[in-house]
Amino acid sequence: MINKEFALHDVVEMKKQHPCGENRWKIIRMGMDVRIKCLGCEHSVMLPRKDFAKKMKKVLEHGSA
Repeated sequence: MINKEFALHDVVEMKKQHPCGENRWKIIRMGMDVRIKCLGCEHSVMLPRKDFAKKMKKVLEHGSA
């Protein structure tokens, strides 16, 4: 399995799109859990880091430091 690198404020693409139709999410919190916010409707979801890494497809944009 490829180790996926992601950081706070990165914009990522998930394998499944959100019901609003958007597939881009912004990472807004990291720790044991990762909170991501949909860039379409601003809904946020918290996932365990392991599940997030499995469901993430790729990093689209790297966030500012």
